[in-house]
Amino acid sequence: MTSASELRSGKSHRDENFPVASWIIHPRHRALILAFYNFVRTADDIADHATLGADEKLAYLNLLESELLGQGDSQPEAVNLRRALAERSMPPRHALDVLIAFRMDVTKLRYENWDEVIHYCRYSAMPVGRFMLDVHGESTSTWPASDALCAGLQINNHLQDCGKDYRELNRVYLPRDALAAAGASVEALGLARAPAPLLQCLHSLAARTEALLNESKTLSAEVKDFRLGLEISVIQTFADKIVRLLRARDPLSETVHLRPLELIAYSASGVASEMTRRAAGRRPQSKPAAGA
Repeated sequence: MTSASELRSGKSHRDENFPVASWIIHPRHRALILAFYNFVRTADDIADHATLGADEKLAYLNLLESELLGQGDSQPEAVNLRRALAERSMPPRHALDVLIAFRMDVTKLRYENWDEVIHYCRYSAMPVGRFMLDVHGESTSTWPASDALCAGLQINNHLQDCGKDYRELNRVYLPRDALAAAGASVEALGLARAPAPLLQCLHSLAARTEALLNESKTLSAEVKDFRLGLEISVIQTFADKIVRLLRARDPLSETVHLRPLELIAYSASGVASEMTRRAAGRRPQSKPAAGA
């Protein structure tokens, strides 16, 4: 059996919509975070692999899980994460949760409603935030705001890549009931430009995601670790900007990703706003999403 490492897409932590183990995070945490990222990225790439069959994908995901739990040493990403977690006496619960989502990616191609999408996010995205909080010794009381941020990031990604996901994987995260309410068809995702009904659907989902992201704005103030608070502020800034693009643009024909210079600018903005907030002792204030 080919090593899962050989099935990687080539995407790294530097290619994500959000910082991963950036310079902001304390160096003592970066190795563990990167081990977690590489495990998750490998599993994600397997679930999205263009030529592997469903049974092969599930077999690889099961193998990664088995070796993460200590049953073998053939998959470097699983072994590295297992050892990194053991050094901190941390359980693999969050990595195991993410594997549930990737199995869903293999077996579930359509979502009926918003609740089903959020259920997917519970396993695909929320465990990542919870892992980061656990690494930094934060309270589980921070999980609700973290869950909202991570789900918002995930749905942003779904909306950004909706055309690509449909064309390349026949996978659609847009809820069927939202498409139906707008009079849009799934097949329209294969077009070069979104017809008016599909664009209406996409913008309404972006508005709902913006409201979700509004629920996460207190997270940076809830965490005790200063560096983690800065990182969260940067991620929130990225997510807020992307969702505003998604509310106004067509992801099938227009840019809805941040460019490198924008990433730098918004990183600086996120760091500055969080440092100012902490210095002043203010808590972030949520506000209604535009048009809500």
